[in-house]
Amino acid sequence: MRQSERRTRASRQNRIADAVDDNWVERYAPYDAQPYLRLSRADRPIGTWLLWLPCLWGIFLAAGATGWLLLDLWLVIGSGIGAFLMRGAGCTWNDIQDRDIDRGVARTANRPLPAGEVTVVWAYIWLVSQALTAFLILITFNNTAIWLGIASLLPVAIYPFAKRFTWWPQAFLGIAFNWGALLLWAAHTGSLTLAPILLYLGAIAWTLHYDTIYAHQDREDDALIGVKSTARLFGDRTAEWLWVFAIICSLLISAAIWSAGGGILAFVGVAALFLHMASQIRRMDIGDPAICLNLFRETRFGGMALAICFAMDSLL
Repeated sequence: MRQSERRTRASRQNRIADAVDDNWVERYAPYDAQPYLRLSRADRPIGTWLLWLPCLWGIFLAAGATGWLLLDLWLVIGSGIGAFLMRGAGCTWNDIQDRDIDRGVARTANRPLPAGEVTVVWAYIWLVSQALTAFLILITFNNTAIWLGIASLLPVAIYPFAKRFTWWPQAFLGIAFNWGALLLWAAHTGSLTLAPILLYLGAIAWTLHYDTIYAHQDREDDALIGVKSTARLFGDRTAEWLWVFAIICSLLISAAIWSAGGGILAFVGVAALFLHMASQIRRMDIGDPAICLNLFRETRFGGMALAICFAMDSLL
């Protein structure tokens, strides 16, 4: 057997449980780089989408309120690259802190750190390299955005520990993951107003919705090792809570549109997002991890619908 074939087989054997089949890391990345890319979840792109979409919401809603700028093209591109890098840095930090917990969870036991593919020292080096590269993008934005970007490191740093002291770690994820709504609004306008704050709060409710579904994959393992989550907290009442989050998300984002002076197409986007969240609730089976994973992966479609409607509304 050729060395390349042996490495491909080894890569597939080391695949994380919820990685995308035949993903680009496994197919194209150099073998020695694959553990680091898996540490950054590059084989699972949904996280990058969920970090980038609130950035796009912030840009497009701001453009609708104040008009488009030539700068906005760079904000779209730069925030996408930054989302990839900071999602990778955040996941690396999370895995460093959770390496002992991950060994006890079936879905995460094969991650690079608990599996011994990457040492803690090299994981920290990888973390710093990603964060510094993202910082080079951040400093091309205005001062308000730069300071907001620096401030975002606090919730990112806290998040891995949240599951140890609160039943609501998904709320901490929402605080960290949706910071881009504030940052990119500020990158366009140079300041913050009520509209981006309402958008940010609505996005946090969105995260509570989709990450509670995701957390049901690990509910039994989490209970055995004492890790907290909204999935464990809500249990059989999960659907009821998800309806609450869907309604709160829609109301807050609608209020953000109203505050920003948005038009009818922006509200159509909210309706599309709500209908998608409702569809996820109707199809959810908290006892089936595969269904929960597929529903979680679909989350980007509702977020993309809102982003497209925001963009179209701003152009009109």
